[in-house]
Amino acid sequence: MTRASAALAAGAVLALCAVSCSAPDKEASVVLLPVPDDPTISFTVWFNVGSQDDPPGKEGLAHLTGELLAQGSTTENSYEEILRRLYPLASEYGIRVDKEMTTLTGRTHRDNVEAYYRLFTAAFLKPAFDDSDFQRVQSDAINFLENTLRYASDEELAKAALHALVFAGTSYAHPPVGTVQGLKSITLEDVKKFYREHYLGANAVVALGGGFAGDLAQRFEGALAELPSGEPKAAAGLIDVEPIERTKVIVVSKAGADASISFGFPVEVRRGEKDFYALWIANSWLGEHRNSSSHLYQVIREARGLNYGDYSYIEAFPEGGRRSMPPVNVARNEQMFEIWIRTLPNEQSRFALRAALRELASLVQNGMTAEQFELTRSFLEKYVLHFAETTRERLGYAVDDRFYGIDGEGHLARFRQMMRELTVEDVNAAIRKHLRHDRLKIAIVTGDAEGLSAGLGKDTPSPVSYPSPKSDQILAEDREIAVFPLAIDPDAISIVAVEDVFERAGF
Repeated sequence: MTRASAALAAGAVLALCAVSCSAPDKEASVVLLPVPDDPTISFTVWFNVGSQDDPPGKEGLAHLTGELLAQGSTTENSYEEILRRLYPLASEYGIRVDKEMTTLTGRTHRDNVEAYYRLFTAAFLKPAFDDSDFQRVQSDAINFLENTLRYASDEELAKAALHALVFAGTSYAHPPVGTVQGLKSITLEDVKKFYREHYLGANAVVALGGGFAGDLAQRFEGALAELPSGEPKAAAGLIDVEPIERTKVIVVSKAGADASISFGFPVEVRRGEKDFYALWIANSWLGEHRNSSSHLYQVIREARGLNYGDYSYIEAFPEGGRRSMPPVNVARNEQMFEIWIRTLPNEQSRFALRAALRELASLVQNGMTAEQFELTRSFLEKYVLHFAETTRERLGYAVDDRFYGIDGEGHLARFRQMMRELTVEDVNAAIRKHLRHDRLKIAIVTGDAEGLSAGLGKDTPSPVSYPSPKSDQILAEDREIAVFPLAIDPDAISIVAVEDVFERAGF
């Protein structure tokens, strides 16, 4: 077993990247992460299928199929009986359906492993596809779009709208959960057919982590033979994303809403590549998630108190409102650079947008200084230790390493290595190559759709006022921010009613 050179910070008991995958063969169907001292055992089954495989007009089919595995009956037990049996084991399992991958994950204490193993494997090997279960998960998915996403989560709505705008016309455009009309059109027979076509033994990888022993790994890998047979899915190619020739804006009109803003553009950089880690340094300095020392946070939140926080990303980061560390099992071949401006009053929205664009422009034009680079590089080399403090999280990264084809000890170990090897020149070269401050796509949820759209199109100044005095330096910068050019053509701004968002594919 290969151990990393440093233990986790803050008293964590597990070593980062304690072992590499058991088999160097990228085509092997098992990933093993033995941690003998861990009394729990983590299970994952990764299926090479996701929402990009939804047939046109049936957006949400991958989601419903996955949910019926995790929240449905099997041919051995009803869903209620499964829950009853899991309760004394203090265990559960769940599923994540993303754009390109679906992962069924769970964990149990090793004393309960046999009882848990039978329940977990039956979930994906012996789904009953019960009609009452289907109607329940279908109703839940529709309710999420119609009520939760549209009316209870403006920030997530803006981020989802941005993804739809950036990847318009592609299989990436709709949320993994689907669209309202797509979900309503799906039948139980559609689900059964989707399972038979995509949940193949040749399309699956099992992963096991923790204190497992005996023949559990062999049995788990052997379970794949019980899945439907068929040819493995061809490697996914890059989708044809429309080039952004000019800045475009989608404004979601929602009565009574303050402004939630996300903007960005596609980036052609993948985890494992040198430029990815160089760009991570730049992104961390600009807007590290939930980090008050990042630049955007300091400019918009700390110095001016306009909102709760402001962050940036170079790869998918769903559930940002409730997550502090990057998620696992959302690996994608297509990524985008994104800046998230958290909710703020409508009258301050154009100023905040200008402030973020101004800081992005400065980074693109000037790069990072040697001091900024060194501080950020040093911070990240230690901070990455918190990305995976449990066996379950590290197993998730190991599965993602298989998706990206990262050999050796994996992404987390490579991350720390690259923090020691990269130079400020490498980072600034990556900034020049991959980032820009024009030709963007912007999504805004607001209660002032007409007024905000008019202000964006006319590019009129957007001064800001404060309830308490600010320094002369801040006020001088404010005068520059208030007139920072947005360069948005009026005909590149579209308004959509909130009740129409994700009703069907496209806006």
